[in-house]
Amino acid sequence: MAPRVLVSDELSETAVQIFRDRGVEVDFQPQLGKDKEKLLEIIGNYDGLAIRSATKVTEKIIEAAKNLKVVGRAGIGVDNVDIPAASRRGIIVMNTPFGNSITTAEHAIALMFAVARQLPAADVSTQAGKWEKSKFMGVEITGKTLGIIGAGNIGSIVIARALGLKMHVLAYDPFLSKERAEEMGVTKVELDELFAGADFITLHVPLTDKTRNIIDATALAKTKPGVRIINCARGGLVDEAALAAAIKSGHVAGAAFDVFEVEPAKESPLFGLPNVVCTPHLGASTTEAQENVALQVAEQMSDYLVKGAVSNAINMPSITAEEAPLLKPFIKLADVLGAFVGQVTDDPIKEIEILYDGVTAGMNTKALTSALLAGLIRNQVADVNMVSAPIMIKEKGIVLAEVKRDKTGVYDGYIKLTVTTDSMSRSVAGTVFSDGKPRFIQIKGINLDADVGNHMVYLANTDVPGMIGFIGTTLGSAGVNIANFQLGRDKQGGDAIALLYVDGPINDEVLGKLTAHQAIRQAKPLVFNVD
Repeated sequence: MAPRVLVSDELSETAVQIFRDRGVEVDFQPQLGKDKEKLLEIIGNYDGLAIRSATKVTEKIIEAAKNLKVVGRAGIGVDNVDIPAASRRGIIVMNTPFGNSITTAEHAIALMFAVARQLPAADVSTQAGKWEKSKFMGVEITGKTLGIIGAGNIGSIVIARALGLKMHVLAYDPFLSKERAEEMGVTKVELDELFAGADFITLHVPLTDKTRNIIDATALAKTKPGVRIINCARGGLVDEAALAAAIKSGHVAGAAFDVFEVEPAKESPLFGLPNVVCTPHLGASTTEAQENVALQVAEQMSDYLVKGAVSNAINMPSITAEEAPLLKPFIKLADVLGAFVGQVTDDPIKEIEILYDGVTAGMNTKALTSALLAGLIRNQVADVNMVSAPIMIKEKGIVLAEVKRDKTGVYDGYIKLTVTTDSMSRSVAGTVFSDGKPRFIQIKGINLDADVGNHMVYLANTDVPGMIGFIGTTLGSAGVNIANFQLGRDKQGGDAIALLYVDGPINDEVLGKLTAHQAIRQAKPLVFNVD
């Protein structure tokens, strides 16, 4: 029986035909995504669901999707899909991460020109029969300094265009190496330096806990007077109320926004202000981009449903159906090792070395490496996947090395990750036991044997008496239950670590109490998806 796909948002006829040509039965209902009740009623009949942004794939929809195997999003953003709920049901969520890159970058450049020359207001004035030539005095782009927050796939395209316009470029990106910045022709800086030196600021980062309101009132106070700010990335990166106040005060000369904290944006503090250009999330709205992502998602979903091949998956690595049973637990291990280092390392990473020992050396290490890199940068790039992670690492100029060797120790096989920054080197190793669950076996060269839980706490300290009692008392008094823990040290009185598996999240107040101990140098909360 042929697999069935429901297309609930607008896709081109060419994309729909791809499904048919690959042997997939298609039900093309492009307006259905707006009818939640109807979608809920029929979703159980399909193996695949192809969407854009209108369809909301909620937990309720997923619960009703008894036969659903894959959701394909024509575009990069998957905010309209409940990925944890899909993962729990074993439903693969795919996107098309690079189909919109050029068009989004071009829109950012277009908005920069628009706000530099006040084009929308000048157009309205002229078409109203006014000839207010002296009113619309603009500024040149040539020779100005552009500050880019996020030098990844889209940001790098903006950089190339800006350099072609003879602009100077300052780039802030924790994963951008100085060597890669030099190759790109930009100056790598910290945020404060970018704020102080940029005439224009454009954002190209995902919305995460770290990037939310990355430009707020405090940041705006550090910017150069007369700065202009462009956001084509995600709503919520800029505090709209704070920016509106800075525009009214005259400190900020203008802004151009394609994305808003609440969408559809029926109102915003920015609306109606002088020299503010607003568009309704048009970054991906070109004929070429819409067609490209539609064709991509049809090809990806067909390949999975017919051949079992997985590509551009948010919640699953790119592996063949034959490899899946053996690779799956080690892919989870690789993701956990990467996520551990990504959460405990604050400085920009310059080098990554991945050691595959024993049986892991003979596996599909490309998939394992992709999973590890995705875990490593997920804390900075929320929508990273197994396919895009290696590309992002390469774009940022981070040196990546893989080492494979025969079995050397007591374990049949293990994976060891070592990262190097300007100031330190950190390593972690892990393996998979017969129960199929990942385990930590070494951190910072210190041997241990620790289960991996959804919520953990990592402590680095000097080995002193009484540490176990202090940790237990501190967490116990805060109502935090320890499910399991492992301690290790390199020598008496030397470096020591503690890895605690706890029942829930650890807040900043509890972390503060832990780090108040003079022997504890680092305390980090860790979150893993091991269900």
